[in-house]
Amino acid sequence: MKTVVVGLSGGVDSSVSAYLLKEAGYRVIGLFMKNWHDDSVTISDECPWLDDSNDAMLVAEKLGIPFQTVDLSEQYKERIVDYMFREYEKGRTPNPDVLCNREIKFDVFMKIALDLGADYVATGHYCQKGEVEVDGKPVYQLLAGADANKDQSYFLCQLSQEQLAKTLFPIGHLQKSEVRKIAKEQNLVTAEKKDSQGLCFIGKVRLPDFLQQKLKPKEGVIVEITAETAREKIEALHTETEAGAAVALSDVATLAQKPKYKLSDGKVVGKHQGAHYFTKGQRKGLAVGGTPEPLFVLDTDVEENVIYTGQGKEHPGLLRSALFIQEDEVHYIREDLALQAGEVREVEARIRYRQPLQKAMLHKVEEGMYVSFEEPQSAISEGQFVAWYDGAECLGSGVIS
Repeated sequence: MKTVVVGLSGGVDSSVSAYLLKEAGYRVIGLFMKNWHDDSVTISDECPWLDDSNDAMLVAEKLGIPFQTVDLSEQYKERIVDYMFREYEKGRTPNPDVLCNREIKFDVFMKIALDLGADYVATGHYCQKGEVEVDGKPVYQLLAGADANKDQSYFLCQLSQEQLAKTLFPIGHLQKSEVRKIAKEQNLVTAEKKDSQGLCFIGKVRLPDFLQQKLKPKEGVIVEITAETAREKIEALHTETEAGAAVALSDVATLAQKPKYKLSDGKVVGKHQGAHYFTKGQRKGLAVGGTPEPLFVLDTDVEENVIYTGQGKEHPGLLRSALFIQEDEVHYIREDLALQAGEVREVEARIRYRQPLQKAMLHKVEEGMYVSFEEPQSAISEGQFVAWYDGAECLGSGVIS
């Protein structure tokens, strides 16, 4: 009999995952991860970890499976929280959920599970696992969840073959409504529980409050850039490249560049408390009124502490057709489909969770990889992940540089 350790989070998805595995004849152990206990920044009545661990315990009791809590807050602080502060400080926008899966659930947690004698680890993610044979060896596939509305393959885009080999996704083939129905039929305490939002396993966090613990407020100016100025800047980039266009890749490399703004390019329209609190494409929190269309963040300059904004979500300063990933940040789930320098591949890609897949091309170079899109993308943000797909299969991903 194979043993599976389920990450019971106190939510309905992981509860039903545990139930289905037990039904399928596995020996199931429930493990709750405690990742955070700084209550000063959590919104206390929104899903505090105590309630969650209690719900997880009740589910384990109901299913008659052993249950324990592991405290991973030290590793979580080191690998996720500190990383977030560092990224925001550099003016990048981290994705803690992707990191949490790579570093915590499928690394630290997985090691604990395997030490407990588990054959597999299971989570309540909405994604599926496939298997194909390549050169006589099994190769694992990360496939989208059957519920298109809930597909979480993007969050798992940094997983490796070793991690997938040991992972099960028991609810990936189900719709959310079916998962709730099973939980109700089995009288699981989590059946009606709302889906948790916010940082993975921290519960709801007020991001500005959270960031202000480490990153001190620092007053600076908000500058508005007109659409015309942004267009001129973008065109200037293109002409520069054409002059010295020795490389066939120059077009993609140009498209991946972003215009650099300076104070004199626009007019000061307000003040802010720190450029490092803002992210590209952000609309809320600028507190500048009186513009015909809402202002969006085009770029932040953390060195000079300036936020550059533009009116309306069609502002040319928000749009870009290509991005770059540095070599050490290129990650293949399907290592057998890795590209060599000079190779190009047609794929579909997304730069954020829930974004519909976009037609794209991968261009492999020595220094890393360019991803170019058929349609310009809005608010491509450094520090976020781009994931590429072949249909329902996520093939790889990388950090946008």
